[in-house]
Amino acid sequence: MYNLHLSAEQIEFRDTVREFVAKEITPAAIHPDRLQGYAPRLLTAQLAQAAQMGLRTLSLSEQHGGAGADTLTACIVMAEVAAGDAGIAMVLAQTSTLAQALFDGAMSDDQRGRVLPAFAADENFHLAYAGDTAAPDTEWCYHRPAAAAATAFSARRDSNGDWLLNGRLEQVSNAPLAQQFVIVAGAGGTKHALMVARGASGLTVEDASDMPAWYVGARGALVFDNCRVAAADLLPRVVSAESPAAVLQRSAINLGIAQAAYDAAVAHAQLKVQGARRIIEHEGVGILIAEMLVRLEAARGMLWQSAWAVDHPQAVADRSVPALPLVDLVQVFVAEAAHEVTQRAAEVFGAMGILRDMPLCHYVQQTQIFLHAGRGVTAAKLGIAEKIDGYQRPPVAAAA
Repeated sequence: MYNLHLSAEQIEFRDTVREFVAKEITPAAIHPDRLQGYAPRLLTAQLAQAAQMGLRTLSLSEQHGGAGADTLTACIVMAEVAAGDAGIAMVLAQTSTLAQALFDGAMSDDQRGRVLPAFAADENFHLAYAGDTAAPDTEWCYHRPAAAAATAFSARRDSNGDWLLNGRLEQVSNAPLAQQFVIVAGAGGTKHALMVARGASGLTVEDASDMPAWYVGARGALVFDNCRVAAADLLPRVVSAESPAAVLQRSAINLGIAQAAYDAAVAHAQLKVQGARRIIEHEGVGILIAEMLVRLEAARGMLWQSAWAVDHPQAVADRSVPALPLVDLVQVFVAEAAHEVTQRAAEVFGAMGILRDMPLCHYVQQTQIFLHAGRGVTAAKLGIAEKIDGYQRPPVAAAA
């Protein structure tokens, strides 16, 4: 049964990453020069160091050169990284979960043999997923069929079996860094997943990471102009960017941001003196800090339980864990709790918390992003209600 007794390996993972983050990532991440503006630059040097530690291949199986970490361990590690810098954590989580999906299952032996050696040899080799990433409905349709979202991207197959890609895909996570893209496209009412290498003829990558935008990590646009993809680069099965492990790791990153806000608020409250007493000794501030910790630990416990359940599906089958949409519940609860924690941390700082070159300003903004990411928390709650009622949404036809 689920318990809070971490293995020695999990504790070693956590403590090693925590020490690395405190020494290498946090000082650079919170430097006032970097925090100017709404889109702090990605810490590429620290990202490379994290990749050298094996965090880029954290979820990939040991058979294919990774650490083989389970979902719970990956969530623990990504929360620690995000406490230093959420952008680095998002890049690593995207590459790690996609590497597991591709190399451990979705690729053919031939495809794996062509891509895996380069991926393993280059610590700057990242992966990106694009195409069928947006919610299929432009507005949430509670208990009603959803319509396919309009797209400026198209894929068609020619008589030779090759694919021609045209159009534009916006806000692609990891696009500025990725050496290999997985493009999910619709053709003939069916979804297909294609591998497209950076530098492919007809593909242009536009970096949008330095533009004010509501995202965490590195983002860019993919522009296709008669980009030809060989039939041999069609994956045997379609992978998803919304696997339970990927969703939970994003929630762990959100939790790590809230943890950083909490730690900053406690340190400030123990240092700042007002009325001849440290402000942590004032009842109002003490209540704020206690409420922050309550929400943090409740969110952490819920996240860990859900991650454990993903790693042990038999626990649901034998009714040790209730058959509830735990991943969706975690996504909603952590998003709301993390945003509340960062807001209360800003109250502890007072007016200092809203200055742009203060870390608290960016912690609040980042948890707001997670609160509204994708369909948003309200739509996610409606999705949970549908699952409770047993409503089965009809499949949305893939856009051509």
